[in-house]
Amino acid sequence: MKLPVFKNLANNVQAEQLEATLEVLEAYASSPAVKEPEQEAIGEIISNICGALEMQEMMASGMDEREAANTFMQRVMGSIDR
Repeated sequence: MKLPVFKNLANNVQAEQLEATLEVLEAYASSPAVKEPEQEAIGEIISNICGALEMQEMMASGMDEREAANTFMQRVMGSIDR
């Protein structure tokens, strides 16, 4: 998960487009023909898209971009530490 990537997505791509892309990537990754290295790369992209969607939701509820990004990253780091 890369903060600059999902910040860019959150600021430049509409939620509907991100959700459609997410569906396609999940379907693609679930194919038995997709090898593990490809699945890992797709997983990274999916993580960035999910981060962008969550960041958009926080910004829509009134949070500024920096605070939304920091809040999301703290939540991710907190879940990793558990």
